Amino acid sequence: MSPEEWTYLVVLLISIPIGFLFKKAGPGLKRWGAAAVGLGLTLFTCGPHTLHSLITILGTWALIQAQPCSCHALALAWTFSYLLFFRALSLLGLPTPTPFTNAVQLLLTLKLVSLASEVQDLHLAQRKEMATGFSKGPTLGLLPDVPSLMETLSYSYCYVGIMTGPFFRYRTYLDWLGQPFPGAVPSLRPLLRRAWPAPLFGLLFLLSSHLFPLEAVREDAFYARPLPARLFYMIPVFFAFRMRFYVAWIAAECGCIAAGFGAYPVAAKARAGGGPTLQCPPPSSPEKAASLEYDYETIRNIDCYGTDFCTRVREGMRYWNMTVQWWLAQYIYKSAPTRSYVLRSAWTMLLSAYWHGLHPGYYLSFLTIPLCLAAEGRLESALRGRLSPRGQKAWDWVHWFLKMRAYDYMCMGFVLLSMADTLRYWASIYFCIHFLALAALGLGLALAGGSPGRRKAASQPTSLAPEKLREE
Repeated sequence: MSPEEWTYLVVLLISIPIGFLFKKAGPGLKRWGAAAVGLGLTLFTCGPHTLHSLITILGTWALIQAQPCSCHALALAWTFSYLLFFRALSLLGLPTPTPFTNAVQLLLTLKLVSLASEVQDLHLAQRKEMATGFSKGPTLGLLPDVPSLMETLSYSYCYVGIMTGPFFRYRTYLDWLGQPFPGAVPSLRPLLRRAWPAPLFGLLFLLSSHLFPLEAVREDAFYARPLPARLFYMIPVFFAFRMRFYVAWIAAECGCIAAGFGAYPVAAKARAGGGPTLQCPPPSSPEKAASLEYDYETIRNIDCYGTDFCTRVREGMRYWNMTVQWWLAQYIYKSAPTRSYVLRSAWTMLLSAYWHGLHPGYYLSFLTIPLCLAAEGRLESALRGRLSPRGQKAWDWVHWFLKMRAYDYMCMGFVLLSMADTLRYWASIYFCIHFLALAALGLGLALAGGSPGRRKAASQPTSLAPEKLREE
């Protein structure tokens, strides 16, 4: 592990006992105490580069105050433009920010764009109410008022997920501050249930990264190995990549759970990133609060089993970095300048790659996803519905195997980063996933997707993981 990874781990582990301290605190102590801890961590890890986050916050707040009816698009343009400037600092002869500054800036971008969208929704709802003269009462997820500058700063620097996620909306943050009877919200047992696989994942990460170091792929000697060895190598590389993020995101979720952050009654049917989807009245007494069943789906960032054992590429995206996937679907995918699913996915992946950074490997990997989505969708609609139930089961297992190999393949671009290293590795295995996806797409198009009945049958959700509620 690098020094930066040890720092991330320490920050994540420290957030767990801090969460227990804040859980039963009042709204004021939660707001300013959590912000003080987050700002302290930012100053400690980022130093003077903390100025970048402050400039981004002040710029977004100014846009919200100036144009509340259109601040979402303006905030998106502002924060993404600042990311470009932020990443070009070395080219401009300015000090290069620390990796921690980049992590803070990434999460802050998501939070500020979401905040602007929530303020815009509030402004439009108020205008509609004034025009009709009719008040519908509290609306699910709507803010009570526009946050002040200090409230915006407290949300932005809240220590919860400040470097690693999960992403959460301002509405979720407010619900935590005003959580009724926080002592009745369970923390310890949910935390232990969530944390138990993390040590195993950590050991698997250390073992796999030691036995199959990524740096070997950058050496000339690697390309003298036989083709099967080169093909196999991407499997343990992606395995180590998954284990690393499983540990980080589970630890981040545990920090939230310790504080009772993101806890909602099960009846609210909360979803990762977005929060409750059903109105659920707050309990009126500690006894009623204790009788409720709670979950932490709002801050759930990874479904390890779903990621490894879902059948489709499309499903795999939903189980990975789940709060960020909700953000991308809500603020990028839905506003894409096209209605085609594949093209909207390509647009979303392009901006996702840009959000991650300017390394060519991000773009090569993320822009391979739409091709895989188009190929699996066409071929499945063309063939799966024609198979017997037993044949469909076999299809699903083959589909799962190919999905994992596609993610192995794309992961190499994500970790190698440079265009030369990525293309060199992909060329050494003859761009096999690209050609396989093109062949599957061509076959699906040639078969014209089958009959409407078969398309409907083939499009039914299939997964080797347990079925879950999914938002299309």
